[in-house]
Amino acid sequence: MIRLALSLALSAAAVGAAAETVGSVDTAFKLIGPDHKVVVEVFDDPLVGGVSCYLSRAKTGGIKGAVGLAEDKAESSVACRQVGPIAFKGKVPRQEEVFSERASIFFKHVRVVRMVDTKRNALAYLVYSDRLIDGSPKNSVTAVPVPANQPIPLK
Repeated sequence: MIRLALSLALSAAAVGAAAETVGSVDTAFKLIGPDHKVVVEVFDDPLVGGVSCYLSRAKTGGIKGAVGLAEDKAESSVACRQVGPIAFKGKVPRQEEVFSERASIFFKHVRVVRMVDTKRNALAYLVYSDRLIDGSPKNSVTAVPVPANQPIPLK
């Protein structure tokens, strides 16, 4: 049973874009194991060229954090920006998960969802944390305007 749950949790972590670590700051000293920290990561939107999202989130340290058994806190923030010419790589769904990363060994993830605001020709990005039984309402949102002369190709 534990093996099945572990394999499901690990396979679910492979959804969406991959993030690169930009940097981190320590928030609490731990005598044994790594310190608690806030990590800043960046990933590119897989369907929208020219848009990158910066994600900050808590990483639990200590012995549990070192061996991957800690559950990270649900606090996270996202800021997506146009970093080059916007180029759509295909039709964009009205709502789609673009990033997911494991926040505990079992069934907790940090997720980023892209939503299309057709009225304002913008892309909104929401970050939140979920868990199989009890997710968190803590979230953050950001938006990237698309030039008015470039309609978003909806699916």
